[in-house]
Amino acid sequence: MTDSKKKRMSMLDSLAAAGTPPPPGSMMSSNRALRSARDAVDAHHVWELDPVEIEDERYSDRLDPKDVHDLRASIEQNGQTVPILVRRHPTETNRYLLVYGRRRLEAIRASDKVKKVRALIANLDDTAALRAQVSENTGRRDLSYIERSLFAQELLDNGFGSQAQIAEVLNVTRSAVSMSISVAKAIGTALAHAIGPAHGIGRPRWESLAKELSNAGMGMDELCRVAIDARGKAAAGVPADEEPQVDPSVAAFEAVVRHVRRTSGPSLDRRPRPKATPLLIDGAPVGAIKRSARAVRLDLTDVDDAFAQWLDARAQDVLEELHDRWKRET
Repeated sequence: MTDSKKKRMSMLDSLAAAGTPPPPGSMMSSNRALRSARDAVDAHHVWELDPVEIEDERYSDRLDPKDVHDLRASIEQNGQTVPILVRRHPTETNRYLLVYGRRRLEAIRASDKVKKVRALIANLDDTAALRAQVSENTGRRDLSYIERSLFAQELLDNGFGSQAQIAEVLNVTRSAVSMSISVAKAIGTALAHAIGPAHGIGRPRWESLAKELSNAGMGMDELCRVAIDARGKAAAGVPADEEPQVDPSVAAFEAVVRHVRRTSGPSLDRRPRPKATPLLIDGAPVGAIKRSARAVRLDLTDVDDAFAQWLDARAQDVLEELHDRWKRET
């Protein structure tokens, strides 16, 4: 087997793993799917396609795609080393739908020197294509938490499937998808795009921000301006060929959090605790009673031991008597 064929077979192994998986334990189905994918690519080899023949109708899963300028220069100098993956258009001849490789495709579209894009062609349905897209993206760099959340929400809103099916595609639990969609709805698409991917900001901090936003009831336009301003300041003065020391999207997230907390005041978690009410016997303090949202607590700290033993033995009777009295009086 030639080296080029081995590379194509390896690509297909990855593609088949990203495609629609068989039911657990169905080895025959898995092998059949792998053979079909291999046969498809082996038959077509690596094609050179006109970029105008390729459409990108995929679900968006990136908030901040990188500029393709450097990639274009690399392809012009060294050639396109890694093919993109496309599938045939279901209704139009000589048309293709992009599965993954958007940056490579855009770089070649923007080039005056490279006219064709190297591509593998495979027979994939919508679900298998989506799996391949997710697998390829997470293989290069994991989607951030908010990107996954927005991606899950977009899949749900566009009728891709149930939360359980989305969880399977994203390789997470259904409860994780449910929580992610709740966070995405609370943050909102506009604010999420204004902030950016914010790699390194995990689930707990996004959930905390979502909770604070729901409690504060703040206008999203104001928060978007705060985020955009923070991103601009973080990126200002950084040479084009260097990465900023602070991720601008992380700076934007932090700025939004500070603005929300500064503007909304104390959160629900910071509300003062209820004060205890002193209890007296014959005018002398003997303890206190304190009521919270979930309980009533009685503390008797300075009573006669004999009375304490008596009350301990008859607490149930005393409680029922007080409850009956409450019913009569109300």
